[in-house]
Amino acid sequence: MSIASASSSKTAQLRLGPRSAGMLLTPDEFDRAHYVEGWRYELIHGVLVVSPTPSRQERDSNERLANWLIRYQSIHPQGRALDLTLYEEEIETRGGQDRRRLDRAIWAGLGRLPEKGEIPTIAVEFVSEGKVNQERDYVVKRAEYREAGICAYWVIDRFQRTLTSYGFSSKSDDVQVFAEGQTFESPLLPGFVLDLKELFSYADRWSEKKRRGD
Repeated sequence: MSIASASSSKTAQLRLGPRSAGMLLTPDEFDRAHYVEGWRYELIHGVLVVSPTPSRQERDSNERLANWLIRYQSIHPQGRALDLTLYEEEIETRGGQDRRRLDRAIWAGLGRLPEKGEIPTIAVEFVSEGKVNQERDYVVKRAEYREAGICAYWVIDRFQRTLTSYGFSSKSDDVQVFAEGQTFESPLLPGFVLDLKELFSYADRWSEKKRRGD
């Protein structure tokens, strides 16, 4: 696929879709463009990256996590620690030059709703199938999110059956791996307990449905 550069004079007219992958864009051009729905758009090192919509396995698990977070916020005595959680949240990385889209963003400990463009406290990614996706989630995004000022990063991997938690600090990363059958808790959300076996079961049911030929 050829790489084309979009003219700044035509930024307002830019309409981008899956065939636009590989186009060179400035951050301003990316922010002002119109997009064909049903795809995920990111700006990485000045290049437009277009990805398919996450699978049902990922979306189902993500929705379940959202439900548990909202329930925690609503009824747990310490639930006020959670300010907001949003699906498919776009953030700026590499000093504002790149645009990443998080599977789930969580703001915690603010005591208010986040301002527009305010970096989330926690980034959550559900690993997609393939070695390239694993490398991106475990290595590339980890570095980007640390640099962006995110406090914690959760990598939920239905293939490895693990949740890897990265806590970022000025000195070193606190890395913890939780296996299926364990529960996960974060000091940023006191009292919130995530049952990994139950979470993975929502992705598994789609695999079972496919095997049955439903």
